[in-house]
Amino acid sequence: MTADVGEQVTDAEFAARFRRDPETFTAVYDRYIRAIHRYVAGRLDAQMAEDLAAETFCVAFDQRDRFDPERGNLRPWLFGIATTLVARHRRKEARHYQALARVGAERAADSHENRVVASVAAERMKPQLAKALAVLSRGERDVLLLVALGQLNYEEVAEALGIAPGTVGSRLSRARTKLHESIDQEALNE
Repeated sequence: MTADVGEQVTDAEFAARFRRDPETFTAVYDRYIRAIHRYVAGRLDAQMAEDLAAETFCVAFDQRDRFDPERGNLRPWLFGIATTLVARHRRKEARHYQALARVGAERAADSHENRVVASVAAERMKPQLAKALAVLSRGERDVLLLVALGQLNYEEVAEALGIAPGTVGSRLSRARTKLHESIDQEALNE
């Protein structure tokens, strides 16, 4: 399957094809790897993003028979897998945001790639936002980052996390309120 053909194939067609011929799963990888990597990189460091993005597709490949196109599309299914893998690293993630809040753009890193990603993230997120993200509940942080970094809509987030769309809305609302309050409090303290 060429990339051109892959662009025209629906998720349901992909599912039917990769069940019969696992080699076609490569086209799924080609279609979604950048989005999954970008999402994970926004939550963890660059090296972990490489690892977890790859692991997302390994898990998806291993569980490809479980994918049901009647229940949703591949994109939210893959983001759900990625979110589950990120959850395994939750404690490290919280420490990452706390460190960003403390040291901002001058965060020490192991590699040049991590320094670049950390610098961009710190500049983009600002230390106050990183501190606010660290205090959100796991559910609030997952919803907020799937919307902000993964650019998923409410229905896709609901599919990815296995929750109701209304729950997505309420968690996102609470997360936004907490972020605004935290950032406003930081501004008052400066």
